Amino acid sequence: MREHKISQKALAILIAAALVALVGSFVIPAFAASVDAAAQSGENAGIFASITEGFEKMKTDVYNVLIKDSNYKHITNGLGVTVKITLAALLIGLLLGFFVAIIRSTHDKTGKVKLLNAICKLYLTVFRGTPVIVQLLIIYYLWLGKMGVHENFAAIIAFGLNSGAYVAEIVRSGIMSIDNGQFEAGRSLGFNYFRTMVYIVMPQAIKNVLPALANEFIVLLKETSVASFIAVKDMMKGANALVGFTYNMNIPYLTVALIYLVMVLVLQKGVSLLERRLRNSDH
Repeated sequence: MREHKISQKALAILIAAALVALVGSFVIPAFAASVDAAAQSGENAGIFASITEGFEKMKTDVYNVLIKDSNYKHITNGLGVTVKITLAALLIGLLLGFFVAIIRSTHDKTGKVKLLNAICKLYLTVFRGTPVIVQLLIIYYLWLGKMGVHENFAAIIAFGLNSGAYVAEIVRSGIMSIDNGQFEAGRSLGFNYFRTMVYIVMPQAIKNVLPALANEFIVLLKETSVASFIAVKDMMKGANALVGFTYNMNIPYLTVALIYLVMVLVLQKGVSLLERRLRNSDH
């Protein structure tokens, strides 16, 4: 119980520090020049006046950029699109990753399915060896976009294929970490290779790699920020729209950064709790 309280306190401090840093990165430039001028002239009262003026300007900018005319909806609506794309791509990545991992591990252990293993290795080489933004642009502009596929669906496919390549290697490492004695135990029970993999090996492998899979979900969430490159109306697209008609770059981008930061911190907290439960279950 003591460990749980400390971790909550540490998380609260981290979020507070991030908020201060993000707000400070906007506030300081807003009045830094006037503060410097007042300091050089020796006018201490001018410094405090400049600080007050800077905060007032920040409040005005926040109102004009986010609150006025419900401009914040550009970002909140984009948040919904970001979450949907992330979850759908995660599902594709998990299904594809487990399939590829089973084929690769089966070839490593038995030497079979050589053709499928070669195809899987090519897939892993391409999607792990090229940037996700390049994959996104190629899949949309050279393939799905020409077929009239909606940009959101194209983003889901691109991120799903990219995530699947990393999930495959994570799961394969978990399968390969299971002792060969488990396969022998399955055969002694009358199981074939497939049933041994499903009922004996995979449950143990998933438990071993679950924290790594959760971290892959966090990485995937952050990678979806480039979806706006193909006109997906996600949070970054909403922020770009706000910049376009308010001519203010600080507030929209800092708001999106803060939202991503909070989501990632919450997910990281969940991963740490998951890891703790898995450790406790081993005792």
